[in-house]
Amino acid sequence: MSRRARIALVAALVGVVSMAFRVSWNALRDVAAAIGADSTAATLYPFVVDGLMALALVAALVLTGDDRRFALRVLASYTVASLVLNYVHGLHGRGGEWTRLAESAPVNWALVLLAASLPVGSIYFGSDLVAKVLHHRPHTQSDAEKTVQTDIERSMADLGESVVEEATPAALPSADESTPALHSVPDPVPVRSVVVAADRPRPRRTTGRLPESARSTRTRRTADELLAEARSLTESWSADELTADRLRKTLRTSPANGRMLRDTLRGERDANTAAEAVSVG
Repeated sequence: MSRRARIALVAALVGVVSMAFRVSWNALRDVAAAIGADSTAATLYPFVVDGLMALALVAALVLTGDDRRFALRVLASYTVASLVLNYVHGLHGRGGEWTRLAESAPVNWALVLLAASLPVGSIYFGSDLVAKVLHHRPHTQSDAEKTVQTDIERSMADLGESVVEEATPAALPSADESTPALHSVPDPVPVRSVVVAADRPRPRRTTGRLPESARSTRTRRTADELLAEARSLTESWSADELTADRLRKTLRTSPANGRMLRDTLRGERDANTAAEAVSVG
């Protein structure tokens, strides 16, 4: 739709709303006078009811989600209330000399309660809608781009870790190999990621000697200690749970040690299973 067509549509809408407000203005003014309002209050009463309807409509166009549904409920409620009061005015005819909105006492009390509660509701709902509009923060394009960029960086980091895992396969130990062969694997083995996000600045290299206070105080464990700790921790693990990644995270060691421990423990379990089968046979 062109800009001129949009302007014409908005102008037509404003004209229709203005005429509708003028038609409803007499009815709401006479109803306000019938429930005891003075001339000034009766004149301002239509702005309280129909004005809040216009405010709720604008808020519904701006807000989203639950706030938008709240604005639409306010708009629907005040539309029904205005319709009821206009209907009551139509039953009485022109003029505000009548002092009862209905002949039946319960119906008259209900209509008076409705007409008298609309100004109070306008104060509450109008303030709430204005506060919601002022605190509303639409989702901008930059926020969406930041979210997509974060997801891309996480995916690239996961890809880099998987590439490193596949690039350094560990040899499977045989059943007759002794466990001290793990002495050849240092702990921990530093792994350098092969994938770096394009928009991240490269880390600056540290120059000079690292002070003693900044060095790690963690004691380096030997291969035997790692294997003994892994055996005690994985006694209740199933074969599917015995993975290199879980061992690495549980023991806080390097990926290479995690794979080596996984292969060694699986080899020991296979050997024990074969020995039990031979003894049973």
